[in-house]
Amino acid sequence: GKPIAAICHGPQILAAADVLRGKSCCGYPAVRPELQVAGGQWAEPSPGLDSAHVDGNLVTAAAWTAHPAWMRAFLEVLGTPVGV
Repeated sequence: GKPIAAICHGPQILAAADVLRGKSCCGYPAVRPELQVAGGQWAEPSPGLDSAHVDGNLVTAAAWTAHPAWMRAFLEVLGTPVGV
């Protein structure tokens, strides 16, 4: 139940740890097959790869271009929202 954040190829570690089953997540597009084999549901990232995806305590994103959205979403999951 602890907050988890992963970006780019980071979700591969979660796939190997078998914690994606039943969760939706995204990552770098090349890792999609591995995440799906691990039981995760693929969440399509934005065309610019600059969006974050949240499923409960799991925050994922596709690439470095999503760092602002990913960090903002993770801080919200931690209970520390960031205002602009």
